[in-house]
Amino acid sequence: MGAYNGLFDTLGLREWCDEEKIKSVANMADLLAQVRGGADVAKSWWDISFPSLNVLNESCKAIPRTRDVTGGVEQGFLIIKDDLKFILDPITQPLSWLLEGSLYTFTNMPWWVLIPLILAAVFYTSRSWSIVSFVGTCFIFFAFIDHFTYAIQTLSIIFVCTGLCVMIGVPIGVGMSKSNRFRRFITPVLDMLQTLPSFVYLIPLIFLFSATEPKLYGIAIIMYAIVPVIRLTDLGVRLVEKDVIEAADAFGMTARQKLFGVEIPLALPNIMAGINQTIMMALAMVVIASLVSAPGLGVLVLRGIRSLDLGVGLISGLCIVLLAVILDRVSKATLARMNVAKDY
Repeated sequence: MGAYNGLFDTLGLREWCDEEKIKSVANMADLLAQVRGGADVAKSWWDISFPSLNVLNESCKAIPRTRDVTGGVEQGFLIIKDDLKFILDPITQPLSWLLEGSLYTFTNMPWWVLIPLILAAVFYTSRSWSIVSFVGTCFIFFAFIDHFTYAIQTLSIIFVCTGLCVMIGVPIGVGMSKSNRFRRFITPVLDMLQTLPSFVYLIPLIFLFSATEPKLYGIAIIMYAIVPVIRLTDLGVRLVEKDVIEAADAFGMTARQKLFGVEIPLALPNIMAGINQTIMMALAMVVIASLVSAPGLGVLVLRGIRSLDLGVGLISGLCIVLLAVILDRVSKATLARMNVAKDY
């Protein structure tokens, strides 16, 4: 017998509880109680259990157990799974094409073409020969230890996912800065995305999409990494000084002209800081996404864990660190240039 029998007797719910008890299949605890003669050891108030679902179910079978609740959530998701997949499949299919095209382009380009292009892009954004030298040294190291292809695969995934995060996140951030009602609506969603464990993103996606589809890990990376660019875009536009906005109004600028000519340029350092954080979070998630067939350095990390190969795990982890440092240094150098331009 349960610890809360008296509670249900006092509330007059015993008949309701007993009806469900007759219908339900006896669990192991009930069978043991019957074997022992139904003896119930009285508990002191000090030792009484918290009235959780499982504890209350011992006294009243009409109350569902925890596994009934989790099973109900699973069944509810499975019921809507086909309809949800029918809607999401055509919407998310371009993401698979982008990821496949990016991986094909990056991995099939000769190294003597790809590395100079990367170094040129780094110099164009950072204007720093020291950063260019560091990036070139890192890629030579990747190639020397035969990790160049894996690093390029990881880089191509980050390139696509970060670009989509910026394309989606910046307009959402601007909308939040312009509408307090929209901001109150989006903020709980961002809080949820930012606090969910990274592995949880993969659970519903595994049921919706095939493990061989790139959009499976692409959606997970975007959902995990998009939050910083949204929040910092909202913050940057809101921090634009009111005097500047009043001056723009005095010149007769329209709302569109103020947004693209005044607010976004002044908020660009904050937006770039958000992009920097988005890149770092995308890199962290792309390693975890190797569990669902994402290519790149995460595959080597996973291989080292599965085979307990210390060398493979440590070397691939070092390559991920170097790639993170490259992306961080380049994005911060770009942000520093924008801050200097803003001061002038």
